[in-house]
Amino acid sequence: MPRPFAEFVLQLNPRDNVGIARIEIPAGVELALPSGELLTTVERIPAGHKLALRPIAPGEQVLRYGYPIGLAIVACPPGAWVHSHNLVVGDIFKDYGYTVVDVPKPRPSGRTLQGFLRPDGQVGTRNYVAVVSTVSCSAHVAMQIARHFTPDRLAGYPTVDGVIPIVHGSGCAPYPGERHNAYGSALFLHRCLANLARHPNIAGCLMVGLGCEGNGVEDYCTGGDITLTPAGPAAREGCVPGLVVQELGGFRKTVAAGVEIVEQLLERAGACRRTPQPLSALKIALQCGGSDSWSGVTANPLVGLVADAVVGEGGTAVLAETPEVFGAEHLLTGRVACPEVGRKLIERFAWWNEQARLRGFTVDNNPSPGNKRGGLTTIFEKSLGAVAKGGSTPLMAVYEYAEWVAATGLVHMDTPGNDPVSVTGQLAGGCNLILFTTGRGSVFGSNLAPCIKVATNSLLYARMPDDMDFNAGQILEGADMSAAADDLLQKVERVASGERARSEEKGLPEVEFVPWQPDAVI
Repeated sequence: MPRPFAEFVLQLNPRDNVGIARIEIPAGVELALPSGELLTTVERIPAGHKLALRPIAPGEQVLRYGYPIGLAIVACPPGAWVHSHNLVVGDIFKDYGYTVVDVPKPRPSGRTLQGFLRPDGQVGTRNYVAVVSTVSCSAHVAMQIARHFTPDRLAGYPTVDGVIPIVHGSGCAPYPGERHNAYGSALFLHRCLANLARHPNIAGCLMVGLGCEGNGVEDYCTGGDITLTPAGPAAREGCVPGLVVQELGGFRKTVAAGVEIVEQLLERAGACRRTPQPLSALKIALQCGGSDSWSGVTANPLVGLVADAVVGEGGTAVLAETPEVFGAEHLLTGRVACPEVGRKLIERFAWWNEQARLRGFTVDNNPSPGNKRGGLTTIFEKSLGAVAKGGSTPLMAVYEYAEWVAATGLVHMDTPGNDPVSVTGQLAGGCNLILFTTGRGSVFGSNLAPCIKVATNSLLYARMPDDMDFNAGQILEGADMSAAADDLLQKVERVASGERARSEEKGLPEVEFVPWQPDAVI
């Protein structure tokens, strides 16, 4: 007897010549198509993978979401498994245009969160004191200063969420590379660290350097170096204090001095209190990692609805990962707020295409082995799902890596696809919360902003319950997308107001702040 098509296969768009297997389908299963025709699988189709719904000729476009995701390289009969062995991306290089659209005004609903209002008007979702290493050589010093402040030692500061180390693996000397002064590693590192002092989740900041590095404390602490007094070190009010290991006499003395400075900063941070704030205070980093075939069906469109809601309140949603836009460029270039935004986005596409040419790689290298095991085949297929995180509102601005995000609405930041590197740029831009979708599973977390993990499928949500915050897999099981989006927005409100995300319950990570080194990470 033929089996019901919809029970086994999901066709995302009537134009699509492939469907997505809801579960693993053995070879020889006969399916009754909506048209009344019968289709028999000619081989095993893994769950989440594609199968041909009608004959696909060599060189013919394969369509998913109604858009091309690549070209068939051999004939694919109905019921055939369509994946990396018979599908290639084709030509990535394109001529780009853009369309300017009207920008609707925000319509705040009156919904609020409980946040920390800062003197500059920003709102923190957390209240941290940060100890920042300017160079990898002072990272252990910074970590030891922060680790001194155990939960017991912070018990007297109930509104302080922690003393966090911000460390990284660079800063000794500039990295060689093209456009060094305009788009290079040293500039990125400086932006990342300089912006920490004004991040809404940081109430106080201490910089720690070694003393001989190119990226020194003096670059961040003008007028704010430590003053040595008979009673010990002290930081001037309103300045970012800095410690230099070589000048203070070594590791132990620097740690001791740092502890004294942080104790002063804690007094200021401890005076901060949560108060009702509008949802326009949210600046959300949109991310996906460990994506699978369901990412673009459940979690990413769901996050896109939440992004639309936040933008509608007057807040900001920051899309990133430019290599994961190729193939879905039209979804952004077709809704820019002004010509400058369109031109700047196209410049970023051109930069990545040029890097691919110079380095002899292809942007289609982006889908990882795990992405492919999860059913994704080409960068076009991955991008069409990834861009869904950005929702449907006009694109208001395009930022280079780690630039401070001043615009409200949907914006794009140029970052690579690597999750920690990309999130670091968004956090440096001022994001105070992260929405992170995953289909294969991820344990990414941040010690700078809470990270809400959204599972694309119920199997993942059940398999990694200690890491997942929200199950978007319910949508595959019949849940209403709009209702699920409102549930996720309520989760965002609660986490922004102090509820711990799963990634925070395990303890805050210390090594996932990773400024981009363009010559090393693409």
